Amino acid sequence: MADYSLIVFTMPLVAHNDLPTFSRLRARGHEVLTLQHAQEQDIRELHIGFLNMMPDAALTATEQQFIKLVGGCNKIAQFYVYPFSIPELDRGPEALEHINQHYFEFADLASAGLDALIITGTNISNPALDEEAFWEPLINIVRWAENNVASILCSCLATHALVKHLHGIDRQLLPQKQWGVYSHRISQPDHPLMSDINTRFDAPHSRYNGVSGSQLEKAGLTVLVESADVGVHLAVSPDQFRIIYFQGHPEYDAVSLLKEYKREVLRYLNGELEATPPFPENYFSTEALAAATEYVQRAEAAMREGSVVPEFPENELAQLVDNTWTDTGKAIINNWLGLVYQLTNHERNLQFMQDVDPDDPLQRNITVPHS
Repeated sequence: MADYSLIVFTMPLVAHNDLPTFSRLRARGHEVLTLQHAQEQDIRELHIGFLNMMPDAALTATEQQFIKLVGGCNKIAQFYVYPFSIPELDRGPEALEHINQHYFEFADLASAGLDALIITGTNISNPALDEEAFWEPLINIVRWAENNVASILCSCLATHALVKHLHGIDRQLLPQKQWGVYSHRISQPDHPLMSDINTRFDAPHSRYNGVSGSQLEKAGLTVLVESADVGVHLAVSPDQFRIIYFQGHPEYDAVSLLKEYKREVLRYLNGELEATPPFPENYFSTEALAAATEYVQRAEAAMREGSVVPEFPENELAQLVDNTWTDTGKAIINNWLGLVYQLTNHERNLQFMQDVDPDDPLQRNITVPHS
């Protein structure tokens, strides 16, 4: 039986290209090695693909959130994160310029090899996910990753897409948007991903659709973390490691929900929504609720009077919200990358160490059904 105890040793990200996120993180106090410095150290590398499908408004913010989450892990490795996207996604000129200048081509990454892959969500425009323009390119990437990376980590809509593709699970439209910060409880505390994680913790959600624990478990997946209010936060594939499914958002910054609320309020004021948007649940403090309510009232009054609508008080509200989830999210990603480190082959174009069973990588004697 292999020993999967985690090694704790802080190692940084490597700024291996001119992606602005690297310099921004360094300016905010995160340790980011220059490529020259990294090449002078005799330390193992981990190569992480990052498929960023987020819409233009959230492209760079999501990029920074996930790269920061990876870089905040305590592992004896240097992390090379390679952002890439899918050409079929509708992009504006600014986002295209950013992608063309700083992102990688999937074909090049597939040729060189990756140790793990992170996939974000995206916006949709069709009732069925498999009708989206991104569907076939995404599934082709997933098919490659299944046979070439140690583990795939999915966020929100990516989770919905992969459980549909792999298990025929269709997500269900919720009665209303589910967004806010919710309490969760670990249902499988002995799983390696849950090592040293609090048995109860907060996590953000933001979605109109969901897959249930019963849907996932019926298909043979294991639910690791659930909320009594919003259902599944984290689940894993039947082999327990090769695909990690987040339905929530461990990567969110303290102000991510605030920025989303701001967008919804501005949509309401611009006439795109008929009613004022609800507040994200369990997120705004009492003071923040009062300030946000007052702003909407002042803005509505200005519109009735034909005067200038006041600016949304984003900076004021940012001082009145708390982040109660990042430490836990970082710890789970920490555990995930620790397992990747111990199971993936030292050669980045090979999937696992020679003694690792791809159908049972954690050596937990799990019977995996073959399709």
